[in-house]
Amino acid sequence: MNFTRAAEKLRVAQPSLSRQIQDLEDELGVRLLDRDKVRVSLTDEGRGFLTDAKRLLDQSLESIRSVRSLSKGESGRLNLGYTFKFNYVPLPATLASCYSDMPEISVSLFDLTPADQIHALEERRIDLGFVGLRPPEKSKNGANLNWECIARHDIVVVLPSDHPLTKKKEVFMLDLKPEFFVAMSEDTHPGSHDWLRDLCREAGFKPKVLQHVGLDSGIMDFIREGLGVTVAREHIKRLPQRGIVFRPLANAGKAEFWIAWHRDNASKALAHYMRIVREAVAVLH
Repeated sequence: MNFTRAAEKLRVAQPSLSRQIQDLEDELGVRLLDRDKVRVSLTDEGRGFLTDAKRLLDQSLESIRSVRSLSKGESGRLNLGYTFKFNYVPLPATLASCYSDMPEISVSLFDLTPADQIHALEERRIDLGFVGLRPPEKSKNGANLNWECIARHDIVVVLPSDHPLTKKKEVFMLDLKPEFFVAMSEDTHPGSHDWLRDLCREAGFKPKVLQHVGLDSGIMDFIREGLGVTVAREHIKRLPQRGIVFRPLANAGKAEFWIAWHRDNASKALAHYMRIVREAVAVLH
């Protein structure tokens, strides 16, 4: 409340400061300061304007800090797609590392079927999908996406608990030739039909698919009722197992697990998170 001291602090001439205050009052059409020869004080309007001005300056500084953090990949939003209870193991650990490394990032998880993840990636509604199977190259699904195989998992045979093959410690693919299969639907799990067909073809037969199921939990219900068998990634063991028995698939390769992201997604937060995923995979494998 002293023009001379204020001018010295701002390193401007006192008449210039007085003129700027007068110009501001003229522009607003209100008096901000009461002046006399003894003292200067804020009017009620001046006190209100001072409060608002400080708030606006704080917001301006916060905006500057935010945009600088965004430029460094330290802030923003990261949307991840996954399949609940049937997902890849490192997801929780990678999220913990993400929160630690990038506390400014807002992470959202979306429980989606593989097909829905692909569609969401194509439409840029999610940044990264833990999809699982990759659709065949000939498929139009995921044509605009980048794909990366981050793991290879053991394959298990899923049987009803009273099935004769449960007496074996491991099951060969050829043992399943007489069986009806319950398979995942291509509508929800693109590539699943080709994957099952290729496994059977290597064993010398064509699978007899009795039922295509849209949800992972649904496949267990059909098998539990004795309507067929299936083969799947070992992570299917995470689903409810009442009336179900798992046996390793003998002499089989591994089931590949793929992540995907849109080829035009240049998000620094995504790039950083993918580094975290790769590091987690390297530790596990």
